Amino acid sequence: MRLTMGASIALLAVAGAAQAQSAITMYGIVDDGFNWTSNAGGHNLFNMSSGVMQASRWGLRGKEDLGGGLAALFVIENGFDLNNGSLGQKNRGSTEGLMFGRQAYVGLSSAYGSVLLGRQYDSVVDYVGPFESGTQWGGYLAAHPGDLDNLNNAYRVNNAIKYASKNYGGFTFGGVYSLGGVAGDVSRNQVWSLGAGYANGPLTVGAGYLNARNPNVGFFGDNGASTAAAAGANFISSPVYSGYASARTYQVAAAGAAYSFGAATLGATYSNIQFRNLGDTVASGPNPRGYTGNANFNNVEVNFKYQLTPALLLGASFDYAKGSDVESASGTNPGAKYYQGAIGADYFLSKRTDVYLIGVYQQASGTDSTGTAAVAAINNLSPSTSDRQSTVRVGIRHKF
Repeated sequence: MRLTMGASIALLAVAGAAQAQSAITMYGIVDDGFNWTSNAGGHNLFNMSSGVMQASRWGLRGKEDLGGGLAALFVIENGFDLNNGSLGQKNRGSTEGLMFGRQAYVGLSSAYGSVLLGRQYDSVVDYVGPFESGTQWGGYLAAHPGDLDNLNNAYRVNNAIKYASKNYGGFTFGGVYSLGGVAGDVSRNQVWSLGAGYANGPLTVGAGYLNARNPNVGFFGDNGASTAAAAGANFISSPVYSGYASARTYQVAAAGAAYSFGAATLGATYSNIQFRNLGDTVASGPNPRGYTGNANFNNVEVNFKYQLTPALLLGASFDYAKGSDVESASGTNPGAKYYQGAIGADYFLSKRTDVYLIGVYQQASGTDSTGTAAVAAINNLSPSTSDRQSTVRVGIRHKF
């Protein structure tokens, strides 16, 4: 087929216009540094670790203008360990991670909001997570004990349908529904959540709710295991709530707020966490302590950050978590309390590179979910063998 020169120029012009309406961006974060931790499984530990302030990652995001205000978009995001090159988002007891374990979704956006399909964050993460100190300047070390309310997005939602609204005068809202994928039982392993936020000048607020059915398998399991046989394994590593793997339902109701005055910002979060209908060993998980009924936690954090100079940010926070009584085969477990303080400093060498210092101290009391004396368990570290634990992190982060 032969084309005239005019037709060829017209085709090239159309192709160029189509290309101009589409965009694909590669992005990422590399984060590494040194940790010193007291009583990590009974011993002091000095080591290197990757992805503390923010998880090391690379990703691709794309958007295509379809006309009439409609656009197609996607995100695929990989997590990795900078020190050994392994994939991130591993299941407990597994050496294999996920290729795109952080996020992986495709969808459409319009004047009415966005509808996205794939592996995504829940509404508590989206609307309340930004108020937690760990998300701002403390990394996962400053997250709540065991990240028991998922404000630090330790867990993602597989098979998710998400709606996110446009911004209406500072007000946004959204929701997530995840299909459990079990034949004959549409509610098994399902996850759903709702959230909303509002920003007006110096004040921002957010609230969210998360409900996960058979959470040990369908939510904490992370890789989306969905068979009854998988319920024999415990996918929860933190002693703060690993004993509650047999819960039929995990739910979180959370709210956060922040107010800025000049260079300073004062913030707070509250979350109520419930492990409901304990004892479902068939579809949820093991129950060696013979728990029945419900186990609840209330968690409160207050935090403060100050932009001392354009390049230097300082932060401090205090967190308190209290577990309820829970009935076991041997009697009543009185629950545990966790007190945690964190401080941080973040110095920006440029817009994309910063060095930071984080210090966290935690003390525990009472009886934890394993039915033994509660031990300190700073998030994502080896639990202490006593009621106290501290850690110091010096790191560097580069964004691209």
